[in-house]
Amino acid sequence: MIEIKNLTKSFGDLLVWKDVSMTIEEGETIAIIGRSGCGKSVLLKHINALLYPDEGSVHIDGANIFEQDYVTQRKLRQKFGILFQGSALFDSINTFENIAFPLRYFTTMSEAEIRDTVMNALEQVNLEDVHDKETAELSGGMRKRVGLARAIILEPEYMMYDEPTSGLDPQTSDEINKLIINMAESLGITSIVVTHDMHSVLDVADKVAFLDEQKLSWHGTVEDMRASDHEALNKFVKASEYQI
Repeated sequence: MIEIKNLTKSFGDLLVWKDVSMTIEEGETIAIIGRSGCGKSVLLKHINALLYPDEGSVHIDGANIFEQDYVTQRKLRQKFGILFQGSALFDSINTFENIAFPLRYFTTMSEAEIRDTVMNALEQVNLEDVHDKETAELSGGMRKRVGLARAIILEPEYMMYDEPTSGLDPQTSDEINKLIINMAESLGITSIVVTHDMHSVLDVADKVAFLDEQKLSWHGTVEDMRASDHEALNKFVKASEYQI
């Protein structure tokens, strides 16, 4: 479980948001939505302490991640897998080595074990045949799936997705959404999805957090969102291509 308590963050004189509080329950998928520049990705980076707040705390399974020593904090971070918006693959190594990188860095697996683990991860994202392809040979959708395979390779408890369908065509976006759902269900992963894509929200999320006016403006289930009379939330949703 992740408990976000009274987070406030500024960059210099610029207030991003204040007093953000919510709980992300084990096994659920939450979508963080809001206009560009509202601080969605900033919030994501606080959850695993890539950024520190001005005030407040984030508790991962009961431990305030900002109060831990380096070793403990690193162990807490290893509970997270991250799919970055641009996939963040290394251009200098092929698909197999990109996915194997965390195993080589964080484990003592043998080469045979690494190969089996990587190929299993590729199978989970339906890319068994691209293990020897260079990064430059991969389409945008393939890069996202390779990035996802690398993110799950250490069997995380939590997955963070930063704009997972950004720049993808509708069919490929649907494929990524199905993978997010499959990871949550088959691996029991708690998922946090930062997105502008209301298709993704409605497909994958159990709950929604709406950032607006420098605060957490609304938080609830997808069903509650459909019935909400929150003016700013409804304007944001209706401005999307998908009408709920």
